[in-house]
Amino acid sequence: MKLVAVIFDLDGVIVSTDEFHYLAWKQLAEEEALFFDYQMNQRLLGVSRMESLAIILENSSKEYSFTEKEALAQRKNQYYKRLIERLSPRDILPGVNAFLAKLRKQGMKMAIGSSSKNCPLILEKIGLADAFPVVVDGNQITNSKPDPEVFLTAAARLAIAPENCLVIEDAKAGVTAALAGNMKVLGVGAAATDERATWRAADLTEVDLQSIIF
Repeated sequence: MKLVAVIFDLDGVIVSTDEFHYLAWKQLAEEEALFFDYQMNQRLLGVSRMESLAIILENSSKEYSFTEKEALAQRKNQYYKRLIERLSPRDILPGVNAFLAKLRKQGMKMAIGSSSKNCPLILEKIGLADAFPVVVDGNQITNSKPDPEVFLTAAARLAIAPENCLVIEDAKAGVTAALAGNMKVLGVGAAATDERATWRAADLTEVDLQSIIF
């Protein structure tokens, strides 16, 4: 079936703020005397802020109340927001701008489907705030990936059937979500090794658009 819409994950597909997330979580963990390293950080990719916090607190001897957890998550987010102030259009990942231009030329509909609650700020910082007619982020959904809600919501707002949508993802949780939503998936970055993905590429510079949408 012909694809007529592309739904992009944001972090790791359009721009990478993984290092900023890591540094923010690392600062919080150190302040709370909790162990946190790069290996643990890999478990946080593609999941929500509160789910990430739950992973970090797994080995804590302290019992945190819901209110305390919310405060910790907010503290981490403040650290992260200070870090992403550094972002600029120079941080857009390889191949993205050319890929977007090709999609526009083909008349493809485009959307962002991201679990990030900082999505609007990040898009503004990298100069792509007006590039996507539909943006669905963590502020608008109840269930984060691997639940397909974010992608199904984006498809509905585009008025396109899920089976006519291509999701571009860099996380296994995102691949799972897209497949659960009956969508095709292009796995890039870390998801380029996920054999469940319909297509795979290291980044968008390696993608033959014509072979995918036709």
